[in-house]
Amino acid sequence: MAKKKVKKAAAKKRKPSAAFMKPMNPSAQLGAVIGANAMPRTEVTKKIWAYIKRNGLQDKKNRRMINADDKLKPVFGGKAQVSMFEMTKMVNKHLK
Repeated sequence: MAKKKVKKAAAKKRKPSAAFMKPMNPSAQLGAVIGANAMPRTEVTKKIWAYIKRNGLQDKKNRRMINADDKLKPVFGGKAQVSMFEMTKMVNKHLK
């Protein structure tokens, strides 16, 4: 019984989507948190997480929840606390 040779496909390196890399302009409320310069969505996410960690805004018991401070509350639609998944949806509303 002969064994079949299996060719492995060359490992392809994924390119980031052009939509994620397109510079977006933050709203005034979001700009107060991350800065007013246009930047890609990936960079916006990095800066928001840096702000959250720097200010200790992750909930101590449920780490998936983010507590809003005075700067983040307008970005979160006035909510005092949102989940990580809600946060990304709300942040996208502040990007043009």
